[in-house]
Amino acid sequence: MVAYGIVTYRWLPCPERPRATGFYCTKYPLIVALNRIVLFYGFTPIADPDAVRLWQRALCEKLGLTGRILISKDGINATVGGELNNMKQYVKTTREYKGFHDIDFKWSEGGAADFPRLSVKVRDEIVSFGAPGELKVDANGVVGGGKHLQPEELHALVDAKKSSGEDVVFFDGRNAFEAQIGKFKDAIVPDVDTTHDFIKELDSGKYDSLKDKPVVTYCTGGIRCEVLSSLMVNRGFKEVYQLDGGIVRYGETFKDKGLWEGSLYVFDKRMHVEFSEEAKTIGECVRCSAPTNKFENCSNLSCRTLTLYCGECASSPETLRCPGGCEAA
Repeated sequence: MVAYGIVTYRWLPCPERPRATGFYCTKYPLIVALNRIVLFYGFTPIADPDAVRLWQRALCEKLGLTGRILISKDGINATVGGELNNMKQYVKTTREYKGFHDIDFKWSEGGAADFPRLSVKVRDEIVSFGAPGELKVDANGVVGGGKHLQPEELHALVDAKKSSGEDVVFFDGRNAFEAQIGKFKDAIVPDVDTTHDFIKELDSGKYDSLKDKPVVTYCTGGIRCEVLSSLMVNRGFKEVYQLDGGIVRYGETFKDKGLWEGSLYVFDKRMHVEFSEEAKTIGECVRCSAPTNKFENCSNLSCRTLTLYCGECASSPETLRCPGGCEAA
């Protein structure tokens, strides 16, 4: 396997080594398609969200892309996949919108096949915390959020605080189940099923002891922490940071040589990604406790709860069941 920038070429073995042209085998025509997924968001005032929705849908349809795009008066949140050259054109065209010019586009392996369809919608929030009136956005992004830290700056902060006898608190800004397969070492993982639960969690008083401590919020690509960190600042947390670019950017920078442990959960057909072959498997099968990073739906059609199962337990409908009994049963 050879990597060139964001493109990874996989040299596929041919059983009889017939004449091959480029990446096409003339006898075994398995095409190595150069597809990619791009993840991005941008907080910026949008005067006419529906016009942006129509433009984005038309652009994606023209280029044969699939994925999910949310638009609100406060910005855009998207994960899109497709053929590499078309993805490059999509990014170039999207940047032409004034408010999207400086967006950080994060590339990863995958493509249109990882999404069932194209969905482009207008919502009250581009990430659903249930507090559209509390978020303030201007041309520079979220107003009053936590201080952005690049991955290298995060390490510098941890070292600086440690030298003064203080620990940095990592605060997971994702749904709790995502942390089952990967998180920062010793991170606090709030008991939330969706982002809607965070405000109730913050207002519960559980984390009031952290209000005078350095708190670093983190999430997949950074968007949830843009909002979460501002909610924390609004509630009296005095030293709040957010990992710029999220776990994705951190993993690109340090792979599995830093403070991150495990796999990253993603909301598409891939389900999880790893940053290197050295990634730890920290998840445990809900039935036998064997190491696993694979989520499966319960085989009970009236349940379908997404849970961690090892390959052996997932192989039979009898063991691919909630061990304590299905709540929906």
